[in-house]
Amino acid sequence: MKALRFHGQKDIRLDSIPTPELTPGSVKILPKFCGICGTDLHEYLEGANLIPKPQHPHPITKETYPLTIGHEFSGIVEEVASDVTNFQKGDRVCVQPIIYDGDCRSCARGLHNCCDKNGFIGLSGWGGGLAEISVVPQSCVKKLPDNVSLEVGALVEPLAVGWHAVDISPYQNSDAALVLGGGPIGLAVVQVLAGRGCQNIIVSEVSSKRREFAKHFGAHHVIDPVAEDIVQRVLELTGGLGADVGFDAAGAQVALDTAFLALKARGTLVNIAVWDKQAKLLMNELVFRERRYMGVATYSLGDFEAVIEAISAGKIVPAGMITKTIALNEVEAEGFRTLIEDKENHVKILVDVGKGLS
Repeated sequence: MKALRFHGQKDIRLDSIPTPELTPGSVKILPKFCGICGTDLHEYLEGANLIPKPQHPHPITKETYPLTIGHEFSGIVEEVASDVTNFQKGDRVCVQPIIYDGDCRSCARGLHNCCDKNGFIGLSGWGGGLAEISVVPQSCVKKLPDNVSLEVGALVEPLAVGWHAVDISPYQNSDAALVLGGGPIGLAVVQVLAGRGCQNIIVSEVSSKRREFAKHFGAHHVIDPVAEDIVQRVLELTGGLGADVGFDAAGAQVALDTAFLALKARGTLVNIAVWDKQAKLLMNELVFRERRYMGVATYSLGDFEAVIEAISAGKIVPAGMITKTIALNEVEAEGFRTLIEDKENHVKILVDVGKGLS
């Protein structure tokens, strides 16, 4: 079969590889749509980071690169193992890509997203969604309702990141929420907040186009942090109190510094971003105003189902996130290059996996 595989920094290839076989408890999926994630782009430009290097296999999958990429995908069930009863051929599904060992100190508490050996299908092995066929454990497979398209099914993964961030934060529906960054994850947070009825969503984003996207998806106010004083604007928009909760999807030091100042006393800043460098905290701004800083890691069990239900019920309408659809053989030229050179005008680029297989 054909599969797009990571071979090293700035080296991805559409390879012919053996078709994966079913194993006990697994499901064979024909991927239909797969999103390009910022993590994929980061691995392409600077990796391997999360992708395991030769001589250092992933502790669970035992794989190293070259490996098939793509972890935000939907598809059609082609075949199931004999011991799988929850799925059948023809089911429309998406894939929750977390890999976990099931018995570490975090997994023992049900915190599979915090597994000591965690990884991701499409980054750590087990065959990602940018291939003709993917075989994954049945626990990773989530059915899509008839009113949720396969294209939107490929958006469930990034939306689940936003859902989880809001879900485990102290956010209440009466709160004012500040979102730092209007990329795919920041916009996912905006949609989740809007779907839950938040009446004061404030987004700080440099890109004018992404500020427009934020307004479209439910932000009540947008701030250009280059031209405006974030702290002063947030105070103005919250009656002088400051935001109750902030969500950092930017991962930039300047945004982190201003975010703390824009929070009210005992407010909470939730970090979603993956940082390239060590961050510095204004500790006295936490101490003397009793603010909190917490991290979130991807999504918990049940978050995918919650997102799918919210989409099906019309509480989240994410199709507008899709700004471009490309073929499998165009991922580097039309996907990665577009996100490098024209990021401002794009939120989520989807790969139509069935196209460009030659």
